[in-house]
Amino acid sequence: MNSNAALTAAVRAGRGERIDWRFRALPPALSGLTLDEAAARRAKLFDDGFFGPFVVIDAAAMEHNLATMARWCAERGIALAPHGKTTMAPELFARQLEHGSWGITAANAGHVRIYRAFGVPRILLANQLVDPSALRWLAGELAADPDFEFVCWVDSVRSVELMTDALAGAKRPVDVLVELGGEGGRTGVRDAATALAVAEAAAQSPVLRLRGTGGYEGALSHHTDEAALAKISSYVDSLRDATITFADKGLLADGPVYVTAGGSAYFDRVVDELTKPWPDGLDVVPILRSGAYLTHDDGFYREISPLGEHPRIAGVDSFRPALHAWAQVTSKPTPELALLTAGKRDLPYDEGMPEPQLLRKDGVVTELTGHTVPKLNDQHAFLELPEGSPVEVGDWVRLGLSHPCTTFDKWSLLPVVDSDGETVVDFVRTWF
Repeated sequence: MNSNAALTAAVRAGRGERIDWRFRALPPALSGLTLDEAAARRAKLFDDGFFGPFVVIDAAAMEHNLATMARWCAERGIALAPHGKTTMAPELFARQLEHGSWGITAANAGHVRIYRAFGVPRILLANQLVDPSALRWLAGELAADPDFEFVCWVDSVRSVELMTDALAGAKRPVDVLVELGGEGGRTGVRDAATALAVAEAAAQSPVLRLRGTGGYEGALSHHTDEAALAKISSYVDSLRDATITFADKGLLADGPVYVTAGGSAYFDRVVDELTKPWPDGLDVVPILRSGAYLTHDDGFYREISPLGEHPRIAGVDSFRPALHAWAQVTSKPTPELALLTAGKRDLPYDEGMPEPQLLRKDGVVTELTGHTVPKLNDQHAFLELPEGSPVEVGDWVRLGLSHPCTTFDKWSLLPVVDSDGETVVDFVRTWF
């Protein structure tokens, strides 16, 4: 029986880690304290010596997103295996599992190893795994823990052959899904004939079990017009067709059949397709892998998410952005330009520039409109100032961020703040 007890215990043990200079934004006054002891202090970002810049998590917004996604998935009859690479934070994995998630998705073998170090009991590797060293390690993990469940993708006969060779003599078979890439996709087979050939090879392998199909629709489009959404639906429907074909040919192993897709941009269309009626006797577990919903953002996902600024799902509260950065103004070389102490090493920029939102001047926070960040250097943000801007050296600016996946990887410890935006009530440890 799958249990989260090991993960819960490992996370609890990790709370004993002590704060020191490794966590660059945290104040010296908290050095030597455990994470729990530091959280109990309820330190203030601007009054208790935090070193800027820093990225913080809004506790209430994150909890709202956790509950909203969990409730929606339960209502739609969809399993959720959120992509852990978004945060690489076992504490947040545990919270997602507590909210009913089916498992946690990984991106590569190194992620799987970290997950297992914390006792994650069910892992979906949304990738191929052909490295012999990683496969031998995986075989040992499966043999040592009968409750550990694992599934990964295959997209070629060659990958099946490599897995079969590396897993020779394994005590437990490895569950696999045939990945479909779709036209213009990333990895994954591109046509039905190849998919069938891969499925037949997996079904014949003595160390693999074919459990269904998987894929990623997010590579097919970055738009939300009807043509783009129709393309997404058609792609997910191809997963259904391939799964039914494999079942009709007797290629699927006994037990539940897994069909999985779903980033954070089109999960509404994914769920619409995967929850359509399946043939009688086919016990399908449709699995969504969205991960960015947890903190949402003030950029890419705000625009494209089904529960973003322009929601495509009726009757459900939109997600709330839970990641923000604070950076101080340290230079104002002209009336039109100020420089903030945060750059590419601190903030995401691959899916849009940070968005100036609030100004903190002499302890008073006000909205900041008409200001933009058009460019980042390694350690500086260029803040363009409109005429009459109140921004001066020494002020602090709160920035909305675009793309949580490239935010978390820059911070090994993130403060979690209360509703006032400044009181630190917890910390989240990441493992990149």
